[in-house]
Amino acid sequence: MGAGHAHVLYRERTSAVHRLPPEVKIAAMVVFTLAVVATPREAFWAFGGYLGLLLLVAAVSRVGLGWLASRSLIELPFVVFAFALPFLGTGEQVTWLGLELSVDGLYGGWNILAKGTLGVLASLLLAGTTTMRDLILGLDRLHCPQILTQIATFMLRYLDVLVGEARRMRVARISRGDDPRFLWQLRGFAAGVGALFLRAFERGERVYLAMVSRGYQGRMPGVWLATGAATTRHWLVAATVPLAATGIAAAAVVLG
Repeated sequence: MGAGHAHVLYRERTSAVHRLPPEVKIAAMVVFTLAVVATPREAFWAFGGYLGLLLLVAAVSRVGLGWLASRSLIELPFVVFAFALPFLGTGEQVTWLGLELSVDGLYGGWNILAKGTLGVLASLLLAGTTTMRDLILGLDRLHCPQILTQIATFMLRYLDVLVGEARRMRVARISRGDDPRFLWQLRGFAAGVGALFLRAFERGERVYLAMVSRGYQGRMPGVWLATGAATTRHWLVAATVPLAATGIAAAAVVLG
C-alpha cells in the first residue's frame, strides 16, 4: 500500500502522538473508551476529567479544536435523541422553566451525550493522528483476525481504482444523454451500480488468481509488518492516558 492512501480524517503533523506506533494508540483508545463506558452516569466530575485528558492529547498532537468540533457533528442524531429523552422518559418528574422533565430521562440523555461525545472525540484523535495504512497495520499487530485485516487492506488498495472507474462510467452515461438528476433515470443509475459491482468482482477474482500464482497463502508478506513495532517505552508513554482514565473510573465507582 502506498503512502498516498491517507484517509480524509488524517491530519499530517509532526508530534509525539503521530510518531507513536499505531497498535499502542489503538489499545489506548479502546481502554480509554471502556473506562468512560464503565463510569457511573451520576459522576459528572469524572467526565470533565476525561475531557481534560482528550484536550491534553489534542494539544500535544496539534490537532485543532475547531477540526475536532466540526468532525464531531457526526453524532448529531444521537444528540437530538439525548435531548428528547427527558420529555419521553417516565417515573419521577421535575419542573424546569415550566416543563415537566423525567429524572431518568435527564440522566439517560446526559449519559448518551457525555459518553458518546467522548467516544467520538477519542476516535477522531486516533484517526487524525494515524493513517489508514497504519491503522490496519496496528490491528494486524494486535492479532486482529487476519481475514478482516486482509479485506481492509485490499479495500484500501483498490478503493481509488473503483472510485475512478465509477467516475468514468458516470462521464460515459452523461455523454450519452443521461441526466442522473431526474428520478425516471434511476434505472440507468442502478444498472451502472450493478455493472460496477460485476467489474469489481471480476477484478477481485483476477487479482486473487494472480496472487495465488505468486505464492499467496492467506497472508501478505511480512516485510511491511517487520519495521517500527512498538517498544516498551512506547507502551509506557501511550499508557498514561488510559491509566489516568482507569483511575478516574475507579474513583467514580468507589465514590458513587
